[in-house]
Amino acid sequence: MSILNKVNHYRRGVMRSLTKNIGKPKTELDIILVDKTEIKRVLICRPNGRLGNLLLITPLVQEVTEIFPNCKIDLFVKGTLAPIIFENYNSVNNIIHLPKKPFKSLIKYLNVWVSIKRQNYDIAINVDQNSSSGRLAVQFSNAKYKFFGDLIEESQLVKNDYEHIAKYPVYNFRYYLTKLGLPQSNKIIAPVDLKLSSSEIAEGKNILNNLVHNSKRTICIFTYATGAKCLAEDWWTNFYSQLKEEYKDFNIVEILPVENVSQIGFIAPTFYSKDIREIGSVIANADLFIGADSGIMHLASAVQTPTIGLFSVSNIKKYEPYDNCSVGIDVNLYAKKDYIKTINSILNNGKLNIYSKAI
Repeated sequence: MSILNKVNHYRRGVMRSLTKNIGKPKTELDIILVDKTEIKRVLICRPNGRLGNLLLITPLVQEVTEIFPNCKIDLFVKGTLAPIIFENYNSVNNIIHLPKKPFKSLIKYLNVWVSIKRQNYDIAINVDQNSSSGRLAVQFSNAKYKFFGDLIEESQLVKNDYEHIAKYPVYNFRYYLTKLGLPQSNKIIAPVDLKLSSSEIAEGKNILNNLVHNSKRTICIFTYATGAKCLAEDWWTNFYSQLKEEYKDFNIVEILPVENVSQIGFIAPTFYSKDIREIGSVIANADLFIGADSGIMHLASAVQTPTIGLFSVSNIKKYEPYDNCSVGIDVNLYAKKDYIKTINSILNNGKLNIYSKAI
């Protein structure tokens, strides 16, 4: 670990220690939300800039929009991906960016906090209870109702999918709302959703057609991942050979990462782009996506393509793709026949074309 990484690791640890009790043991049981229409401005705090983590808050954004249809949402995040991801979310009003390197952008960093303080929010929501910046933003805001993202033991006991990183913020927020007098919601949690437009889907289809030049069904693979999540070249070479043998009537297209590398040596037809929505539009026209735990895996799930997440070290229950026949599998436990069985089950079930309805 470099000196800079050690400093950042120590800084994060100190900040968590200083902020972990913000919002505790304060209770708002004496504050009753009489009319949901009074909620007009909402702040959602997820100061993280990674593709996957930003996509994984889309179920919470959909939940807030459904509960408070008259509200406008500001997102407190890092990086520049959020405006791209939430481009078609009409309820999202402002994207508040926290600079990745605050000490190099000190004035911008301070202006972010000033902008949060200046707004009069009705509700401020911290997505991740372990986020120091998220807890501080909620505390610093002028919101009437403040939710700090704390875990709810009752939900952990009742919900078998509570551990999922896209779902527990929704369960926690639902529980918080019951403390404000709203009825308990038992609706199925919304999928991760990029909300591609019909024109984007059509353009993705054209790109894919120009790549394969046939009418076969398509399987997309993504062979890259960061760190220990990245499966070895030998593993992918063997797996790709298996796919080619078993699915001769399918196109197998490799989606390349921004690093433009391939664990199978570029032997499959490839698609490369730095445009997240364009990548998503291509994957949306595939019948199946297979890839290791990564932001692109969550992107595939977010465009409603059945997704098989390959997990070797990550927590499957926390990060697996869900909805629309998607599944996470542990490569340490799977044999060749298991992969084929899972793939066949998904392909035979067929893709649910969510984007066939107007957005």
